[in-house]
Amino acid sequence: MKLGFIGLGTQGKYLAINLAQAGHDLMVFDVRPEPLQELVQAGARVASSCAALAAHAQIVEICVLNDAQLDEVMLAPQGVLAGATPGTIVAVHSTVEPGTITRLAEIAAEKKVELIDAPVSGSERGAKSKTMSYMVGGSDHAFETCRPVFATSGPKITHTGPLGSGIRAKLAHQLIICVNMLAAYEGMRIGREAGLDPAMLEKVVHEGAAQSRIADQWSSLRLAPHATGVFYKDLQLCLKFAHELGIAVPGAALAQQLLDTIVP
Repeated sequence: MKLGFIGLGTQGKYLAINLAQAGHDLMVFDVRPEPLQELVQAGARVASSCAALAAHAQIVEICVLNDAQLDEVMLAPQGVLAGATPGTIVAVHSTVEPGTITRLAEIAAEKKVELIDAPVSGSERGAKSKTMSYMVGGSDHAFETCRPVFATSGPKITHTGPLGSGIRAKLAHQLIICVNMLAAYEGMRIGREAGLDPAMLEKVVHEGAAQSRIADQWSSLRLAPHATGVFYKDLQLCLKFAHELGIAVPGAALAQQLLDTIVP
């Protein structure tokens, strides 16, 4: 397929490399030259702008950091919607506000372009090993069209429901990860201070009701240096969305305050 990928950060770069290696006709765009050079070596072409990329692609994938960057990529004079043709599908992998997805989807629809929310989980390691998981909100047609494209980076692809459901699922997912890290940190710390062998304690946790993927890997888990900032941003989105829903999530607020301590 003719594909476009915008945002070649630590995660997006490898998602794009997987597309190129799978044989797709891929065009990429980023503001930094270094990842662009890597993608050229993998077989991709570099677009002169987001608009030029969108004019080429049947599916445009976007993996930028935040809402402001997504707005810029989509709505700038040389943005995606300036070049996309009717029938184009835009898949947003970024973790942003649910309202941003809805707003941009409405603007895209005016040009007969379909936007879906397709946030991912797995980080750089998952993208490299092709074990990513996708949570996708959008129409059945768009989901089925994009499924084989997403499958180049991982087999776990869930259609969460209509537009906006994917990002809502991602926010719930991120909240659980962060509160889980808080629990693992405190549990392992109290065990260590009590003189317990960490490996033995991990075995106990793994075999008991407290088992979790985070706790299983705690002694060896080392997240990327930028992970704390990403989790802080994601938890800020969670807290804002929870406020809009009228529910309290004090665990998320506490985890956000302690991220510098609990992120391994």
